[in-house]
Amino acid sequence: MPFPARIARFNKFVANPILRPVAAWAPYFGVVVHRGRVSGRVYRTPVNAFDRDGGFIFSLTYGPDRDWLKNVMHQGRFTLLHRGKSIELADPTLERMDDPPAEIPGPARWILRRANVRTFMLARRS
Repeated sequence: MPFPARIARFNKFVANPILRPVAAWAPYFGVVVHRGRVSGRVYRTPVNAFDRDGGFIFSLTYGPDRDWLKNVMHQGRFTLLHRGKSIELADPTLERMDDPPAEIPGPARWILRRANVRTFMLARRS
């Protein structure tokens, strides 16, 4: 099972504001810039992002029922701030996998296996 919802709530209000500037530069992290599907407001959400040929893989550590993910899927495109660059991504898809993809580094794969994370979002560079 992915991380509990209470941790997601804590991160949303406490950890995310602290992590946002760091996540835009840190390896294996990024900040997804997305627009609210109802409010139209622009949001910036720190995520685990792993570069892959032609796009990125995102581990859904809190499961697929997250507002940022619903916004991205609704829009079909978004911006990723990653390693100091702004990258336009499109065509997000959700994939359920028994094991984290090989493009994810070993230590992160180990953590994702232990947390039983099985759903990932893939998006291509646009």
